[in-house]
This record gives sequence, C-alpha cells and structure tokens, in this order.
Amino acid sequence: MRPTVISLFTGAGGLDLGFEAAGFETRVAVEKDDTAVATLKANRQWPILHGDIHEITSEEILGASSLKEGTADVLIGGPPCQPFSKSGYWATGDSLRLKDARAGTLAAYLRMLRDTLPRVFLLENVPGLLFRGKDEGLQLIWRAVGEINRDRGVNYSLAVERLNAALYGVPQTRERVFIVGSRDGRVFRFPEPTHGDPDRLPRLEPYMTAWDAIGDLEDSEDHPDLKLRGKWADLVPSIPEGENYLWHTDRSGGLPLFKWRSRYWSFLLKLSKRRPCWTLQASPGPATGPFHWKNRRLSGRELARLQTFPDDFVMMGSLAEVQRQIGNAVPAALAEVLGRSIRPRLLDEPDVSLRRTLFPERRVPVPRAERVRPVGKKYLDRIGDHEAHPSTGKGYSAMPGEDDEAARVQRRLPLSA
Repeated sequence: MRPTVISLFTGAGGLDLGFEAAGFETRVAVEKDDTAVATLKANRQWPILHGDIHEITSEEILGASSLKEGTADVLIGGPPCQPFSKSGYWATGDSLRLKDARAGTLAAYLRMLRDTLPRVFLLENVPGLLFRGKDEGLQLIWRAVGEINRDRGVNYSLAVERLNAALYGVPQTRERVFIVGSRDGRVFRFPEPTHGDPDRLPRLEPYMTAWDAIGDLEDSEDHPDLKLRGKWADLVPSIPEGENYLWHTDRSGGLPLFKWRSRYWSFLLKLSKRRPCWTLQASPGPATGPFHWKNRRLSGRELARLQTFPDDFVMMGSLAEVQRQIGNAVPAALAEVLGRSIRPRLLDEPDVSLRRTLFPERRVPVPRAERVRPVGKKYLDRIGDHEAHPSTGKGYSAMPGEDDEAARVQRRLPLSA
C-alpha cells in the first residue's frame, strides 16, 4: 500500500506529481482555481474538493480522502506566496506580508495540520518567507506548530531549507523555501545537491540545461500565441542567448540603451541553450522573460518541460492560463527528490526504486548560439549616458553557487530551542 497524501493548494499538481513519482498516493486535492481543477480532472482520478480552503472543513477533507485523523502519511501544500514574493518588493518597495489578506492561506494550512495530524507535513513557499527582519511568516509557523504540539500531544519538529531546483537536476534556477515537520520529533535531513558547476565542484553532475529540456521541441515561431508583443518586442533579437536588458548598458557588450540595473532582472531575459532556464513566472508582462532563443515566447509544452511535468500531462486553458498554472507550481522533479527522501528518513519506508522518473536526459550535441541581430532604428534614440541605478538588483548572471549562502540556506529548528 502506497503512503497517503493530503494535498492543499494543489494547483496544477507539481508537488503531487513528484510525490506520485516517489511512490505516494494523493487521496484528496483541495484547489480553488477553475482552470487548475480542470487540469487535475483531465489527468488524474484524485478526489478533488473544488473551492476556497477557508470554506472547507477538515472533516470534509478527511471524508473525501477516506482517512481519519492521524492516519495520513503526508500533508503537502504551497499557500499562495504573493505576500512574501520578491516581485512584490520590486513593484511596491515593500509588501503588506501578514497584513495582506492573502496571507490567511498560511493560517488555513496550519489549521488543516492541527486537525488532520499527518505523520509528516511539507510546506512550500517563496524565499521571501526567510527575508532577514521580515520573517514573520516563518515565526507564525513556528508558534502555530508549537501550539499544535502542546494542545494535541504531538511532537512536530521543523526543518527549514531554501533549495535551488537547479542543484537537484531540474533545468531551471528556481529557489523556494521548504518546511518539513515530523510528528514523532525526527528532524528531516534535506537531500544534498546532485548538480552544479563542474569547474567548481567536479564531483557533481553538470547543471541540466534548457537545451536538455526542450531542445527536441520545434514549436512554430510564427504561431500567433508565441509572437512577442509590446514596446520592446523588436529589441529582443539584438540580445544574445543568456543575457537580458543589461546587455544594452554601458557596462556590457551592446548599445547604451538602459540605465544599469534599472529594471527587474527578467526584463528582456533570453534563454541560453547551455544553462538552466531562469525562474518561470506565473503572470509575466510582455517584456518579461525568459524568452526562447528563437526570439519568441515559450510554448505551453516547453513551459511544462522546464517545470519537469510529464509529457503526457495535459494543461488546460489558454497559453496565459497554462503559464499561470506552471509558474505557480513546484517543479515536479524537485518534489520527487523530496518525496524519495521523506520515505526512508521519516516514514521508515524504502525508496520505490533507484531510478528517478521526472528528470530530462542529457541532450548532445548542443548547437551554437543563435545569431544576434542589429538594434532596430526605432531604439537608437535611446543611446546615451545613463546614470547607474543605486539598487544592488539582480543581474543576468546571478546563478547561485553551491557554496553561496543565498543558494543554500539551511536552518533546522528544534521546537525545544
């Protein structure tokens, strides 16, 4: 019998697909979004509670899952992360965080934890949950779990880590915070990275790249959904693979069209065949990458590959709706890594097999970079001296290293401390 999962904020099912590959069974999924629910129903037979988690009782969840209090093996979920998102800081200078009404989803997750008492829980969120001096979300989790332990007579531990998916074989540099707790007090030991820069750490496999993930796909550049639009669309062909708008500043190789670090790092960002994809966003603007090296938007199938969804998994909705579902999901392959670690370390169950199933294969040879085109005449009036922006920003080359604290922050938090 496979270990059982209760899934909250399921979305398109990234966490669930990873745990499924690790041998788990989703017994119930809770999701509010109509399109995401349509995606789940088109692909899996999981019982689904379609509605707002604030209006769904724990009794309904246990009933739909055919489980009782304390019998679920794992509770998983990623409460919507907008209150803690770094993008929110860029847009507004700060965010409301716990004062934001959307942060109530974090309390809803903790309510379900209190009422269902699974053997293990896993909570996913954005790195902003750990921002120095702004970690009130993490402190809320700390306090709530402590209260659950006292009130319900359990001993949930907490292990917190910031993981970069690229360090685990996902062809995307996507950082997320994971919190894992075990009801019997065992402290989870997160898996060690398996991939990285071979010049720095030759013991690791090289990063999986965008070419490894999507190099065999040949989506039409002329498809109307994939054409670039907006003021900057015709500037993208003048940017080399793996670069962004910073190419066209006085500190790089293009023309001085922009102020240094004056835009968010994903502005005019283009994939490189030889590097992992950058973080896929849920609702990008017309100039927000990453864009394909063929100077177009990524197709739905390419987005799914870069997020390590199985090829036979069908995303419902328009391209914008597909991007939103994928951009909000956890890379399924990273979830598989975590599920395969939780089984033996916290559930005393052997791993299902030694072969991981959701990862791309190495694709060789890698073609040379695409030809860069000249800057269009309509942009030439921007040439000039531009004062550098004072923000530290985040440049196009910000690939965290394996020994970089920003890439791998590990804090294990025993509640007795």
